[in-house]
Amino acid sequence: MLTVIGEGLVDVVQRSSGIEAHVGGSPLNVAVGLARLGHPVQFIGRYGRDAYGESVAAHLKASSVMLPQAPDGLPTSVATALVDDDGAATYTFDLAWELPGLAERLPFMLQGTTLLHTGSIATMLAPGAADVLAAVEHARPSATISFDPNCRPSIITDADYARRQAEKFVTLSDIVKASDEDLAWLYPGVDVLESARRWLSLGGAGGPAMVVVTRGASGPWGITAAGEAEFAAPRVDVADTVGAGDSFMAALLSGVVDRGLAGAQNRADLRDLPVDGLAALLAHASRAAAVTVSRAGANPPTRAELNRVEAAADEAEVTTI
Repeated sequence: MLTVIGEGLVDVVQRSSGIEAHVGGSPLNVAVGLARLGHPVQFIGRYGRDAYGESVAAHLKASSVMLPQAPDGLPTSVATALVDDDGAATYTFDLAWELPGLAERLPFMLQGTTLLHTGSIATMLAPGAADVLAAVEHARPSATISFDPNCRPSIITDADYARRQAEKFVTLSDIVKASDEDLAWLYPGVDVLESARRWLSLGGAGGPAMVVVTRGASGPWGITAAGEAEFAAPRVDVADTVGAGDSFMAALLSGVVDRGLAGAQNRADLRDLPVDGLAALLAHASRAAAVTVSRAGANPPTRAELNRVEAAADEAEVTTI
């Protein structure tokens, strides 16, 4: 069982052509991405007893994501995304983040979890962020932990606070992914790859096994104890960038699971991942993100779709050689 804990919300997307509403939220998107890639996933997050909340639950169930949390009496969170003519999205938020009673249910809810992913608003916004940190601490003895800060400066405006929060989760994580924009905001004036290298050292021998930086059209870069790797981003016609990083994250984790590297008992093997293994994971995740940016909204690929993309890429590589 894979577990994702974090915010679910509705993205209200405003384009020059009109307004659309899509279910989103970074952790929720990762849960859907993992499920579409064929993994059993549960999503622990909140949603309200309203029309948007019904959309959240229906969206998760449509991708076979398990939803152990019942709706609560607060309004479902909303993110308004303004998409420019180049497809880039900027966000404003109206949300509540709390998980009352989660601590008492954690032992049951996390039983059998081999990988727990979290990130974004859920790890930064009080009061729920404290519950998420407790969940990570509870799961770490038995599960691989992954984290994506996916910073939202319009919500968490204090970069010093956000940096402290991020570093708490990085120290407890095995796999960390951040965008170049995240790292530039958290560590202004510092080369983003140098910040990632520093994250790899947080926690000493108990810290991350892998840190990955997404760089938009420049493609991802990653580092493990064995060295560094990067991958050239596939060229696609971009519809928008909504959910691209989340699709990348889901496929990165899927690749780790497929290689039998999930679970605390495999922590040493994950730490020993060679550079060519890291490069293969970056390629796999990049192709998933490329599918997502080629169509509107946070719409990650299924395993069958990603398999077709990878088969075509392999064929093109053979033809070129």
